[in-house]
Parts: sequence; structure tokens; C-alpha cells
Amino acid sequence: MTPNETDRGTLLLLGGTSDIGGEMAVRLCAGRDVVLAGRRPGELGGVEKRMLEAGAASVRSIEFDAVDLASHRVVVERAAESGPITTAIVAFGILGDQERAEHDETHAAQIAMVDYTAQVSMLTVLADVMSSGHIFAFSSIAGWRARRANYVYGSTKAGLDAFCQGLADRLHGTNLSLITARPGFVIGSMTEGMKPAPLSVTPDIVADAVVAEMGKGSRTVWIPRSLQLLAWVMRCVPRPIWRRMPR
Repeated sequence: MTPNETDRGTLLLLGGTSDIGGEMAVRLCAGRDVVLAGRRPGELGGVEKRMLEAGAASVRSIEFDAVDLASHRVVVERAAESGPITTAIVAFGILGDQERAEHDETHAAQIAMVDYTAQVSMLTVLADVMSSGHIFAFSSIAGWRARRANYVYGSTKAGLDAFCQGLADRLHGTNLSLITARPGFVIGSMTEGMKPAPLSVTPDIVADAVVAEMGKGSRTVWIPRSLQLLAWVMRCVPRPIWRRMPR
């Protein structure tokens, strides 16, 4: 199964302003109908222009509120009006404020809702609706072992990663693949103002690595690949030392 064989249909980007999602869509949109889904579709004009310049056959934006779980299937159905969805990039999410979340249960729950619950809901809808092609989801090194400095966000990525591993097994042997990205620190709009961590990457690097895995079935991709070795070392760090680790 190659990208050319399965991904001639509609491309759906959930999280229209996502740095990584936008980079991926630019690489995959040529000759295709593209649907951008975001909270404020009226503000996606710049993204629409970029897709058209990259060769998209058409681009339209629709409203999508991740925390409105009841709307998820409707959003996917609206996107499919352009034709069957064969590429879905699930790129919405928030980093949140760890310090605030430690005292504000509403904020902690908001992070969990957007970064885990809403992801599970949308991935379930996509896997149910799509018959072939690729779904892309984004885990993180933050979910490999929760750290004191960002355990709320990290816990959502740990849960999402586990869900994706199970969903990938469910899709095994079908014409629909789930590619789960596990990047390290990504230098972009979400992390603006933060000090980059070791083995940091940029959205274009993540996009290149993930797109390169298309056509190979469901898989999980460490970005960069050397991050996988670091992750295994992280498992061995004693708890008293680990709890003092920075973000």
C-alpha cells in the first residue's frame, strides 16, 4: 500500500493552525481537496493560501471545537463532502500551564480533555468512517515517563500513546493505517519562549519524518530516531533524580 494508491482523496487537517499539521499538509496536498478544521475558520486564510500555492485542488475551512465531542462525527462528515477522506492529520492540542494546573482543577481537566479525551473521540470516529488511507496522531517523549515539571501534559500523551498502540493493532491487516509520531521537544508556536531541550526538532523535520513512513502500515515513529535510545535511558533514572528533571 503506497501513498499514491490510497491518498488521492480528501485531506483533513484537524487543527488548522498547527505548525506540524500545516507542514504535513503542504507535503501531501498537491492535486487534492483539502479541508482545514479549526475553532476560528475565518482566521485560516493564510493557511488556505499556502495549501493552494502548494498545489491543492481546493481548500475550504470548517469550524471544529475539539472539546465538543458530540460534533466530532459531524465535522468528519462535513469534511467528507469533498470526497472520501483518505488522509486525516489529528494535530490539535494544547500545552497548558503546569503550574496553574497544579492548583486549578478546571485547567488540569481542560488539558486532559483536549489532549486525551478529544483525541480518543476523534480517532475513534476517523477509524470508523475511513476505509483506507492514513491517520496521523501525535504522541510525545513527554508521555514516555511523566516528569514533575510537566506531568499533566505528559500524562495525556502517555494515555494517547497507549490508545494509539491498541488502535494500530485493531487496524492491522486493513487498508487504513495509523502512524503515531513520538517527537521530542518541538520548536514552534506552542513552545515559543521556552528553552529547547536536547534533541529538539522543528515542525518541518517532524513532517518529513512522518510522511516518509507512509505506505508501510501502522507504525510509531521516534523523531529524531536517536530519541528512542534516550527514552530507554530515561526509564532507568532513579526516581529521586528523575523528580528533579526539567521539562
